[in-house]
Amino acid sequence: MNRQALVTIDLSDINSPRQLHAALAAALGFPSFYGMNWDAFHDAITGLVDMPQQLELRGWPAFAARLPAEAATLQRILARLAQDMPAQAAQVRYA
Repeated sequence: MNRQALVTIDLSDINSPRQLHAALAAALGFPSFYGMNWDAFHDAITGLVDMPQQLELRGWPAFAARLPAEAATLQRILARLAQDMPAQAAQVRYA
């Protein structure tokens, strides 16, 4: 497993679920067939890519205020990964 030490994703300009999935896919190196939805996100982080050791989500408070349902889902999936697969999970910083 060749994990990056840190990946930072700037959420400041994210205003739609599609933009969010595009940013996640680009930053985390998802394959071109990534389905741009939460089921596909879960599949990607649990089997298709190596998560970084640390994941920093910059601009989180404003992003979570703009897209609360997306923010809650992203947090839930990342927390479940940490619980179910701690060795593969990233340490997430919501900044």
